Amino acid sequence: MDKEFRVPDFVDEDEEARWWFENRDLLTEQFVKAAAEGKLGRGTVAGRAGIPTTTIRLDPADIARARMQAERRGLRYQTYLKMLIHEALEREGAKARS
Repeated sequence: MDKEFRVPDFVDEDEEARWWFENRDLLTEQFVKAAAEGKLGRGTVAGRAGIPTTTIRLDPADIARARMQAERRGLRYQTYLKMLIHEALEREGAKARS
């Protein structure tokens, strides 16, 4: 029986990029196998893992600022916004516990 394929948690984007590159042959093999078994579908790992999608309306100027700030950090702006929300929620949670 095949071992279940799992994508690990990564410390940073460099580690993630290295992992995907080093495992490219295994990924291709898994993809071909899933295609042959009719198991391919639309969506992302996060979507299949039950992480809900949330839609919010943002001012275009705020999106432009987020894009510029994210680019300086080498991130996609959606990832950057998610990071900012997470950090703000952590700060508020820490205040509430104090």
